[in-house]
Amino acid sequence: MNDTITPADLQAKLKEKMDVQLLDVRRKNDLDSDPVLIPGAVWHDPAEASTWADELSSDQEVVIYCARGGSVSKSTMETLRAKGLTVQYVEGGLAGWKESGGELISG
Repeated sequence: MNDTITPADLQAKLKEKMDVQLLDVRRKNDLDSDPVLIPGAVWHDPAEASTWADELSSDQEVVIYCARGGSVSKSTMETLRAKGLTVQYVEGGLAGWKESGGELISG
């Protein structure tokens, strides 16, 4: 499995109502400065990933995103994969999602 998923591929999955756990893992200050989410996403503090990872279903794919699809997504993905989860992160993060015309909701 690839580490990343494109915004277009994620949009297609969400349109098809595929079973995906979508998580916003932006740092709290990034969330506070831009309080929007991809529809269906739930925010989780990336610094606490090893704690909340146990609450996720190992039967579902996990897709995460941070502000720009960089170090926060990569380190969170590694933590979740170490817990046995199937994880990808959105290429370009929330910024990439916005650039692709992806829908947003207030967080």
